[in-house]
Amino acid sequence: MTQEPTAIARTQRKQKLGDRVRTIADSLKQETEVQIKATSRILGAAAQIAENHDRLIDEVVDMVEEDIDRQTHARKTNIYTVNLLKQQFKTLSEAKDRCGIKARSWVELVSKLNNLSISNWSSGKQSQTSVTDRLDIIESELKIMRNQLSEIAILLKQLLDRE
Repeated sequence: MTQEPTAIARTQRKQKLGDRVRTIADSLKQETEVQIKATSRILGAAAQIAENHDRLIDEVVDMVEEDIDRQTHARKTNIYTVNLLKQQFKTLSEAKDRCGIKARSWVELVSKLNNLSISNWSSGKQSQTSVTDRLDIIESELKIMRNQLSEIAILLKQLLDRE
C-alpha cells in the first residue's frame, strides 16, 4: 500500500510544525532560565548594596559619636578659665608669653587656649585614621555602590526589553 502524496506532505508539515513548536518551547525555557539567573544576580547585588549602605551609615554614625565624645572629653579635661589663669600668672603679658599666644584680654586668651586644647586633643588620637581619610573611604565605597546600581539598572532594562 502506498500513501498518497498529499498525505505524506501533511505528515511532513505536521512534523515540521511540531519540531518548530518544540524548538520555540525549548528556546522559551532557556530564556526563562537566563532571566531567572539574571534576576537572582540582580537581587543578590541589591542585597549586597543594601548591606554596604547600612555599614556605611553605621560608620558615619560612629564617626559622629566619636567626634562628639572627643569634644565633650576635651571640654571636661582642659577647660581654662580667667580665674584659673589669673591664679597661675601674675599678669596677662606673662600668661601670653608662657602660652605662646597673642591675645588682647584674659577672655581672648582663655578662648584661644580652650580652642587649642580641643584641637590638640582630637588630633592627638593615636592609631585612628583621620576623619577625612574615613570620609574618603566612604565616598569611594559610595561611588562603587553607584556603579553597581547602574549595572543593575542596565540588567533590568535588558530584561524588560526582552519581554
